[in-house]
Amino acid sequence: MKLTAEMSLYPIQEDYIPVIQGFIDTVRSHTDLEVVSNAMSTQVCGDYARVFEVVSEALEASTRAFGKQVLVVKFIPWELDLNP
Repeated sequence: MKLTAEMSLYPIQEDYIPVIQGFIDTVRSHTDLEVVSNAMSTQVCGDYARVFEVVSEALEASTRAFGKQVLVVKFIPWELDLNP
């Protein structure tokens, strides 16, 4: 089963760009997932369990490296076309 997630990360610090970019880079490093970013969010699509696994691991790594942050995610339980 496929899953699409739309994510927005909100670091609780002033220097937020490196935190957001690091999170996106971590998610992008998984070539088995389709990842698209824009000015508002990052979308990731792939195997249901794998998307949850990668999002969880990326948030854990980012929190350990940068501290407090909020991740807002919408999960859509099917595959969306991320490149319309």
